[in-house]
Amino acid sequence: MTVRFAGKLRHQAAGRADLPVVGDWVVVKPQTQQRGIIHALLPRASSFSRNLPGRRKSRGPDRHEQQVIAANIDLIFIVSGLDRDFNLRRIERYLTLVGGSGAEAVILLNKVDLCAHPERCYRDAKTIAGTIPIHMCTAQDPDQLTQLQPYLQPGRTLAMLGSSGVGKSTLLNSLLGEQRQKVAALSTADGKGRHTTSHRELFLLPSGAIMMDNPGMRELHLWGEQESLEESFADITELAQGCRFSDCRHRSEPGCAVLQAVEEGAITEARLDNYHKLVAELDRTRSRP
Repeated sequence: MTVRFAGKLRHQAAGRADLPVVGDWVVVKPQTQQRGIIHALLPRASSFSRNLPGRRKSRGPDRHEQQVIAANIDLIFIVSGLDRDFNLRRIERYLTLVGGSGAEAVILLNKVDLCAHPERCYRDAKTIAGTIPIHMCTAQDPDQLTQLQPYLQPGRTLAMLGSSGVGKSTLLNSLLGEQRQKVAALSTADGKGRHTTSHRELFLLPSGAIMMDNPGMRELHLWGEQESLEESFADITELAQGCRFSDCRHRSEPGCAVLQAVEEGAITEARLDNYHKLVAELDRTRSRP
């Protein structure tokens, strides 16, 4: 069915975040020829948002604007390829975004067959995942995806997030048992993925679960609160309880338990640097006009 917004709904929307997205429940008045008008947006149980790409560079009053990617998602698979895509800092960013969405997170390390040392990547991912489950697979092998069945319960809505080329569409095709989504090889020039998925769509899996396929997002700027960052960096949050000063920023303060942990090798300097980067990013969005 093709739908359009009622004038009242668009008028009441304070911004993009108040308009319907994939996964929303809405009140629709059917029209003729498979058409309808959306009259109301029902409350969301969860929503996955980012800072709208490009707005951060604007000097205008709307340089920060929330873009809701999807709504009412129960669980999100954070998909990372073990070929050229594996990047702990990117996974940390995804975990922070999912942490503020209200959905559960599962890390899925794909393309095991293209990685010389998948166990090493798994161990590295464990250092940042905390209690988040991690699974490794080759998307083209349906037998390896049986480990995901406990998550695919009837009535659950799931989504896959990750860069272009990590294998999200291949994973979806394997879970569906048929080739529904087009897939493409990585670019031979730079090894980066191509946007084979150009829009968000919900698919009913044989198990009765609903899966959303998302286009790869090259720009993933945070939108959320400090709490979501503290959840994805729970090790740093816990260590901070031992700092001498309650307002310690873990940079050069004396008696900083976090800096001491870096010196002792308990956490990496790269992880702390990424934490500082994401804190600054959230601070900028909170100070938006």
